Amino acid sequence: MSESLAEAAAVADALAQEGKERELATLRQQWDDELEGAVRNPDYRTRAVGYRAIGQFRFRQKVELLRRGLEDERPACRGSALLSLELLSREHPGVVNPMRALLHNVLTTDANNAVRRLAIVTLKNGSPQRDTITLLGGVAQDDEQDKELRAAARAVAAALTKKSRA
Repeated sequence: MSESLAEAAAVADALAQEGKERELATLRQQWDDELEGAVRNPDYRTRAVGYRAIGQFRFRQKVELLRRGLEDERPACRGSALLSLELLSREHPGVVNPMRALLHNVLTTDANNAVRRLAIVTLKNGSPQRDTITLLGGVAQDDEQDKELRAAARAVAAALTKKSRA
């Protein structure tokens, strides 16, 4: 195959959006080994592409690899893993719940505000658990936090609170 993993992932994303499950499954099978290799690559740029591809391929069987991505030393890798986790959790909210403690940790301790905002957006797709709502409320009210981070936390806390009352 002459195309790159990033190009194949873009094709996979388009197939998923069009509902072409059979073609997507074939593409997943063709790129499975390369995707696995990418997330284990020593170059963070390759790892970031691999973590992002997991979501684009709608590869729910690879969710545990995203845990690795959330713990990666590089913000690009953590962000890519969060983008995939958020994408996978849109249709399958249960994907977020086993990662909740790790997402809480990213939200409260990550040095990169963009990564922290992605964690907030990802938590929106999970079940409306009280500890998450409380944590988000605390971030939203903390004047020492970035303005955009506080706004995102406020919006997601409100959405989860509404979801819990539905």
